[in-house]
Amino acid sequence: MPLDFSKVKYVLFDWDGTLADNQNVVLTAVNQVLDEYGLPGWEQMKHKRNPNLSLWDNFANVFGNNWRQAYERYVEIYKKLSPSLLRCFPKAAEVLSLLKDDGVELMIMTNKDPRLLEIELPRLYDPALFSRITPGHEAPKDKPHPEHIIYTLRGLLAPHEINPDDVWMVGDSNQDSDCALAAHALPVRINAPLFGDDGQRSENIVWLKDFDEFYNLLAKN
Repeated sequence: MPLDFSKVKYVLFDWDGTLADNQNVVLTAVNQVLDEYGLPGWEQMKHKRNPNLSLWDNFANVFGNNWRQAYERYVEIYKKLSPSLLRCFPKAAEVLSLLKDDGVELMIMTNKDPRLLEIELPRLYDPALFSRITPGHEAPKDKPHPEHIIYTLRGLLAPHEINPDDVWMVGDSNQDSDCALAAHALPVRINAPLFGDDGQRSENIVWLKDFDEFYNLLAKN
């Protein structure tokens, strides 16, 4: 499915695995918490994960009644690891600049804990690039529910005005593309999913290998 850059007004970006190359941070922190609780590593525990929930909300599935304490420990470890392990995907910053220079409004829409997003965002990008930032648990419902996009675009577009020409949702997982499809935005999948192949192959989704491909498409227009 080709990308038409002539009409797009709003591009919403996921964070983990999309704008932020932070898989090492996430998995190292998760594995450390699992080890502290005497549980097997993530590879052995990932079958407990609900793919329609954020990692944050999946802690209850993995840690049971201890999930709140386990999650706070995860946050603590994550904050220590992030400065040394966090990376920006090649050409991601250039894609943002090209879109911004073309008058497109950029936004971040993620299920991530705002406490973690606020420490990572300024390490990779100027927060002023983004006109709106909607972290996890702020909208009435998080991705993959359409309410996340509807909430992020409140005051700009009514729900019935959201369409794939004007609004793109860029992300690495089925949560992002399912949310976009449900809200009638254009789903753009980029990079490999943070937690492995999710099996999604819809023809209604734009598939990009990486930001280098995204940049080259933009530069031609």
